[in-house]
Amino acid sequence: MSSSCEMSRDEQRAKQDVEINDTLKQIKNKILVMSGKGGVGKSSVAAYLSLFLAKNGHNVGLMDVDLHGPSIPRMLGVKSGIQSSESGKALPVSVLPNLHVISIEALMGDDKDAALIWRGPIKIGVIRQFISDIKWPNLDYLIIDSPPGTGDEPLTVAQTIPDAKAIIVTTPQEVSLADVRKSINFCLHVNMKILGLVENMSGLACPHCGKSIDLFKQGGGMTTALSHGLRLLATLPIEPELVKIGDSGDISKLNPDTLSFAGEFKKLAEQVEKLTA
Repeated sequence: MSSSCEMSRDEQRAKQDVEINDTLKQIKNKILVMSGKGGVGKSSVAAYLSLFLAKNGHNVGLMDVDLHGPSIPRMLGVKSGIQSSESGKALPVSVLPNLHVISIEALMGDDKDAALIWRGPIKIGVIRQFISDIKWPNLDYLIIDSPPGTGDEPLTVAQTIPDAKAIIVTTPQEVSLADVRKSINFCLHVNMKILGLVENMSGLACPHCGKSIDLFKQGGGMTTALSHGLRLLATLPIEPELVKIGDSGDISKLNPDTLSFAGEFKKLAEQVEKLTA
């Protein structure tokens, strides 16, 4: 009896593998945004990089695999839940006509603050379902927001999407850079190409004199990039206005002509476009 059940599970996984491969064939570029530690703005980088790639005319998917602390939907103002397609697969939520988002929060109903107390196997299964059971359109980019560290979620992405590339987010201070070096070693271990590093919280413009204040030291991202032979894709300043935009979910306020942070994101998107052309 157990042998029969085991065979059934094997068959289900084989079927899912086929569906995953079929979906991934329709996606040109897969980019994992990761960090060695929390609180460095990784989800902001994933969300707004996706937004600016979409604004540049690309068809973009954003997959939030930070299952215990999903923040992507709130940043992008996602209000609706998941809908089913005619094929029976779920549809990602469209933030823009060419920006499509999937997050566990969209499946949680009204209780957005419920704690997900899940072990590794369940998380692995959910991430695989985010690819196999979602009817993604043909995409130029799939941006994947991973939780901090080198655990189940980034490992599952690396094993499920073998051609994914990484962008690693850090802040300038050493305590963050030490964890970034672990992320770099993770990518080397799983043979994941690194597009480059992003240094976030890189200076605050004084609201009175305009001079940059280095709250978290200076130049750590560039030093780490050079020492590992990597690109520094962007240095993103601290922008208090971005906190308000993220909390409100009003992405229309991200104007690169008025916000230095938004201007730097525009440059980051252009860098990614060049590297993946």
